[in-house]
Amino acid sequence: MKKNYFLAVLILSIFGHSQTGIYVPGMSACDTQMTNFLTTYNIPSATFAITKNGKLVFSRAYGHSDIGQTDDTQPYNMFRIASISKPLTSIGIMKMIENGQLALDDKVFGPGGLLENHWYFSTATIVDNRVYDITVRMLLEHNAGWDRDIDCFPNPTTPYPWDFGGCDPISVPLHVTATLGETNPVKEEYLIAYLLGKPLNHDPGTTYSYSNMGFLVLSEIIEEISGMDYEAWMQQEILEPLGIYDMHIGKNLLSEKMEREGEYVGNGYSTYSLYNDNTLVPWEYGGFSVEAMDGHGGWIATARDLLRLMVAADGFATKPDILSASSIATMVEPSATNSWYAKGWSVNTANNWWHSGALDGTASYLVRSNSGYTWAIILNKRAVGSLENAFWNGLDALGWNCLAAVTEYPTYDLFESPLLPAQNLNAGNIGGTSMGISWTNGNGTDRVVVMKPIPNNTAPLFESYPIDGTDYNNIPNFAAADALPDGSRIVYKGTGTTVDVSGLIPNQMYAIRVYELTKNEANGNHALYLLGEPPQLVVTTTTLSASENLVASISVYPNPASSEIRLLNPNGLALTDASLSDANGRVVKKLSLSNQLEYKIPVNQLPSGVYFLTVNSSAGKTVRKIVRE
Repeated sequence: MKKNYFLAVLILSIFGHSQTGIYVPGMSACDTQMTNFLTTYNIPSATFAITKNGKLVFSRAYGHSDIGQTDDTQPYNMFRIASISKPLTSIGIMKMIENGQLALDDKVFGPGGLLENHWYFSTATIVDNRVYDITVRMLLEHNAGWDRDIDCFPNPTTPYPWDFGGCDPISVPLHVTATLGETNPVKEEYLIAYLLGKPLNHDPGTTYSYSNMGFLVLSEIIEEISGMDYEAWMQQEILEPLGIYDMHIGKNLLSEKMEREGEYVGNGYSTYSLYNDNTLVPWEYGGFSVEAMDGHGGWIATARDLLRLMVAADGFATKPDILSASSIATMVEPSATNSWYAKGWSVNTANNWWHSGALDGTASYLVRSNSGYTWAIILNKRAVGSLENAFWNGLDALGWNCLAAVTEYPTYDLFESPLLPAQNLNAGNIGGTSMGISWTNGNGTDRVVVMKPIPNNTAPLFESYPIDGTDYNNIPNFAAADALPDGSRIVYKGTGTTVDVSGLIPNQMYAIRVYELTKNEANGNHALYLLGEPPQLVVTTTTLSASENLVASISVYPNPASSEIRLLNPNGLALTDASLSDANGRVVKKLSLSNQLEYKIPVNQLPSGVYFLTVNSSAGKTVRKIVRE
């Protein structure tokens, strides 16, 4: 394989932080500033991306993405972005308003409210009638009447043996479920219902008070109006149309992290697990529920995809916006109760917009400047205690200082990468040492086919991926093909739709993927790969063609289910997508599938009842009846 001259691979700074991504000589000061910052505050990992006039000119990563500090962080690593989820939700709400599905001054709760018939809130106890005055605008502007700085928890905050100050239910999941008589782990609906059972602290619309719960309610509004899961709707209506595939609602536990997601380093604090009340766990892994944070703090993302969304909602003419100019103007208009905050965005009189995010194990910053620059920084640790103020001031200044030190910007655009993955991956003519592979191209200029031998009857696990800026050879002999660190090999690189691969091992199971890539003058002739949502296939040499109709082999368990169902695809059928519908035919979840052997589908947020799981594949369609206990 050939590496582009400007690709910084395993370049160690004097502070010991590895640097990866397309190296930009005129922006080397940004690398130095970042590594200095990470060293000063003992942060293991960071990703950093910058756009200039709508072009992605800088996409870099630093340090190690895993707790053991053995894996170099790459720009393709996703991390929790915490409260930067709020601008995402704001964009989604503004899109619904633009589509005529709701209005800023619509009431939310009670008769005639957007959530009047909500499956959980319609029967929730509301102790303060002022709740019925809350509007969408108030939720977006943090002036709905809740104040998380005013204590509302008992002392001790049972079942915890200690006292929690303030009134943000995300910090006391076990107390919430115990109070409401619900099972663990906590759901987002329980968190909201807990607050509905408390008096408001202020009259709605009168007082700014930053509220995670307000944006959690906005997530529920999106679900109620769309009839879809919040994450699925955001991906379908906002993200995927922009070619964004590396943004998801994160998981709670280290064992459940997503592929290419980094790991998080807390500050040594522990609490009771949200799954039970007698096991101490670190806050970042099981102390709070990321899955229940949804639109206020639940997203994970790459810095690059954050900026791909940012330049589609920045109000500049450099890239097409997903919102109209009037919608964007409304979104960033300062609130009457806080001139520094609009609707999901911090703003100032200079027309700069930004938002930060913080959780144990996470710190993030997203900025849109009035001069046409945007940047995103995501860290896998934050500083606390005596260093906290200096840390956040330094993180706020980091992007500005980087821009001030640039000597020359590149003219290329690293957004010039594929927006559509390949599809319809199939294998045929399977022999003991060879097979034919075919697919339908996405919209890259080229693509690579990656194969990895895996143990029989285990799910394929890709741990290495094509690296941006790296050119791979077209060698369709597995034994001689370019190798990646996890044992997978690049068996094809080109513009076609088929390849005959030789050099395989008889009776060996292989996982196969196709990644689209773009390499052209506009992106500086860097090979840039689309890693999100690749088609995937599992094939064993000397077996029948994977494209034969194996729908009957698909199974679902447990059934009935209470928290999640598992979709098993033991024959590696070329699955495309699935949907979960209720008894009335309303789609409540939509999933894109990529030919894995097993998928986990959470159902803990759904009401009890009968549902139907429809699974589509290249071999046909199958429907399974599911009972949610």
